[in-house]
Amino acid sequence: MIRINLAPVETRRRRGPSFSGFTMPTLPVGLGLLFAVVYVVAVLAVGYSWWSLVSEKSRLIAENDRTAKEIDTLKALLGQGANVKAQLVDVRNRVKVIEELVQGQGRPVVMLDAFVDTVPRDLWITSFEDKGASLKIVGTAYSTRAVSEFMNNLRQSGKFKDVDILISRQDLTKSPIMVTFELTCRFEA
Repeated sequence: MIRINLAPVETRRRRGPSFSGFTMPTLPVGLGLLFAVVYVVAVLAVGYSWWSLVSEKSRLIAENDRTAKEIDTLKALLGQGANVKAQLVDVRNRVKVIEELVQGQGRPVVMLDAFVDTVPRDLWITSFEDKGASLKIVGTAYSTRAVSEFMNNLRQSGKFKDVDILISRQDLTKSPIMVTFELTCRFEA
């Protein structure tokens, strides 16, 4: 049998799911569409935020790796900088020693230049020792007169002070007769 309800729309009883005698109203199509759109937008928003967080994480990991490499490079440069500082100290010490040698180098040259002018023709120097404050000179001559002349030449040069003879020996057994001597003096430039 077919039933037809001829009652106006407002008075018709709605049929649908009911709970304890309560009937749930059906939603209009526009409201259901609105909820579907809100749901899709919410899913898209959560998806976009997840994607942006994942990409941010990847970017931060890449930046962290790049920074770690840069730190390693800078540590290597810093280590080289410490080496450079140590090398600089070493070079400065070497320069200081060289400067001291160069300053002290003039004295022997001047001393030998003044000394050469005082040696007579018949006298030979066999040992010349510079002990800082004093000079020790050992030599051989044909006569004691040559040794005396040598000592006078040293005194008259004005650059050698406190000229003293320590040893003077004459060997009469050899021909020609040779005199060996040892003397000390001080050089003042």
